[in-house]
Amino acid sequence: MRKQQVIVFLPAYNEEEAIGAVISRIPRDFHPQVDVKVLVIDDGSTDATVEVSKKAGADFIVSNQGNHGLGAAVRLGLSECVKHGADIGVMLDADNEYPAEQIPDLLAPIFQGQADYTMGSRFLGTINGMKVHRRLGNYCFTLLQCMLLKTWIHDGQSGMRAFTKQAMRSAEIIHDYNYAQVLTLNLMRKGFRMKEVPIRYQVRKTGQSFIKFRAYMTSVLPAIVKEVRRPVHKEKVIKDAHLLMQD
Repeated sequence: MRKQQVIVFLPAYNEEEAIGAVISRIPRDFHPQVDVKVLVIDDGSTDATVEVSKKAGADFIVSNQGNHGLGAAVRLGLSECVKHGADIGVMLDADNEYPAEQIPDLLAPIFQGQADYTMGSRFLGTINGMKVHRRLGNYCFTLLQCMLLKTWIHDGQSGMRAFTKQAMRSAEIIHDYNYAQVLTLNLMRKGFRMKEVPIRYQVRKTGQSFIKFRAYMTSVLPAIVKEVRRPVHKEKVIKDAHLLMQD
């Protein structure tokens, strides 16, 4: 029986201090019917991100000439996963804040035919060290998503997500700065089933976040408006494409 190909992709910009630990934490052999590879999307890093990734065991590395933005890096990650034959793609932030060892939990609803798109939820799980202003910002943007989609979402800005092949092929990220809100709006408006999975979260101990409040407000809000205003084509979702045989 052919194994399902899972590619975990890490958008990275100057993450030399953290990315090696992230790659080492990614489970490779958690199920006999699943083959896991690691893809790094180097978004124009000027440090040793690429060298550290190679040493840590990344299977594929794609480098941009210059820094294009997180949204652009995620868009490229999804297309590269499809290009390399992934049945499922997993996006994971490269800053070591998210629990790579919980990737099997993130994939479980897809393997069980319950979802096409999953997000690791910090607010359903545990959060350590997140500052108050970041929590408030997350609550506000997540509430906006809930209102637009008329469904309840707990953590709309999660940096840990999984996608079926069909979802990856259909996903559209309409701006380069970020991806979180427009990607969920895009996929759910097209009919893909989303499920949140509780995760354990720990704020980064190295490096720094490149997301700034003013840039976030001036870039993300117009993109949300643009996304909800433009028409999308409803997909005929294949709901059992990734079922795994039970052990």
